[in-house]
Amino acid sequence: MSENPCLSLAIARLSAAGVDNFAIWVLKAPYPGGYVHHDCTWSESLTQTWLAWQEMFSLRGLPHVPLIHHATQSARNLSLDNDISANGQTTSYSARLMQQLGIDLWAWLFDGPIQNVLAESRGIASGQNKPLRLRLEIRDPDFIPLPWETMQPTAGKQAISLGQQLLFSRTTSDVDALKPFTRTSTSLNILLVLGQDVQRPTRSTVGLQLEEEAAALANVLKACGRLNAANEKFVAPVACNVETLLQPTRAELITALETGAYNVLFYAGHGEPAPDGGLLFLRPDDNINGTELAQVLVRTQVTLAVFNACWGAQPDQVGSQTVPRSSLAEVLIHHGVPAVLGMRDSIADREALSFIQSLAQALAVRMPIDQAVALARQQLLTLYRFNQPAWTLPVLYMHPQFEGELIKPIEDGITELPSDTYIINDPKIRAPLIALRSLDLSQVWPIRGGLMRVGRRPENDLVIHELSVSQQHAEIICRDDFSSQEIIPSFFLRDFSRNGTWILGAEGWQKVHHKEVQLQSGIQIKFGSSHGQTLEFIIEASEPVS
Repeated sequence: MSENPCLSLAIARLSAAGVDNFAIWVLKAPYPGGYVHHDCTWSESLTQTWLAWQEMFSLRGLPHVPLIHHATQSARNLSLDNDISANGQTTSYSARLMQQLGIDLWAWLFDGPIQNVLAESRGIASGQNKPLRLRLEIRDPDFIPLPWETMQPTAGKQAISLGQQLLFSRTTSDVDALKPFTRTSTSLNILLVLGQDVQRPTRSTVGLQLEEEAAALANVLKACGRLNAANEKFVAPVACNVETLLQPTRAELITALETGAYNVLFYAGHGEPAPDGGLLFLRPDDNINGTELAQVLVRTQVTLAVFNACWGAQPDQVGSQTVPRSSLAEVLIHHGVPAVLGMRDSIADREALSFIQSLAQALAVRMPIDQAVALARQQLLTLYRFNQPAWTLPVLYMHPQFEGELIKPIEDGITELPSDTYIINDPKIRAPLIALRSLDLSQVWPIRGGLMRVGRRPENDLVIHELSVSQQHAEIICRDDFSSQEIIPSFFLRDFSRNGTWILGAEGWQKVHHKEVQLQSGIQIKFGSSHGQTLEFIIEASEPVS
């Protein structure tokens, strides 16, 4: 997969210059002149907005972190300008507060030369027809609880974590190197772990209820392939395999990870902060901390870990001091887990289910992880409204060396021969001719081994030098059907392209785009454009050898 342009920013407190002074600088930019530095001051008004935001939206009473020491008064009476909607109605205080903190955080982070670098980076990404990855490293632990995901440039503009052209995540550069993966994921292989819940403190109260919850969640994940086929970006989803563990011991969890080829871990249950990455309470008599879990996840090559557990994205505190690099998400990234998604605060079960379902659907159609998270976050906002905190709760961390790929995209995927390739082993029977040929019969391209790859790249079986044809445009594959003791070859065309493939049917030429269709002998095909060269797919019957 070609790398998307990436802009990485870091925030750190300049303690020597005063507790309210910070530095913001560029760690990575898509062009040489983008490595700039900006010093700024955190204002008391920003802290007041943050305190008011917590009082309104915190579900479990997040600690009021003293971002600046002179902000001690309550923010209950924060004054916000009324926002008049298009129909003349005044928006609610909660909506204005949600919006105001997002605008204030954006204005503070993207100030001075940082603003110019963002604009230039977005232009470069747009010119390449790719999204821009924006990663934020927060080196001051007091700033981690802030909902940076709510940042928006102005009123009415989309929040930074909701878009598909600006893919937002958090990161840290204090990491072990990303280990090379020894296997390629071609499906979603999910280990679903339901641990101890604060509502069910003892194992004796679990019983059927926990089993029913696990079965319901597993069904949601397995059904993640049912997407809206009207979406022009629709592709056939990959298989989704789910294994479930109910309140396992630490040993049972480790064994499951080591014996299964999982690329995703979903954990739902109770958790709490601790200096070594927090604790996950697997069952009343057993738990595992973040550092222990990280070793197993890296060793077993889990790409994405998702935690529906309180405080998964929050650092620990000792007294009034926040412990640096202590959140579960940061610890897992530090040890080399490629992507971790935790919750900034507690999330309701129905909200978590909606988010996980949308996330799995997006991952199943090969979306990069940060893009899939943005799509799932949009679903939370749609269902539970902008002025409710649900959409702000998921926090995604990505390793700085990780490009977000969970399952290889179709256009960049490594072609694999189907397991049921059409082969005739009887020496007395001449194999049928299966081919594409030009209508004037001047050229014939046989389909050997049950597979033909079509595109502009020279390694394709059929190379078409037309600009409308993608590098890896389509595949023709065979699936055998055994009937009446005779082999009847069934061939299918799978389109991966940007411009689609045209098939002549009873109603004329029809465009096939990111779909799979069955081919019959004699059908006519055009790759890339309705004005392209017309080819005919043929199957000539087997003949006995004389």
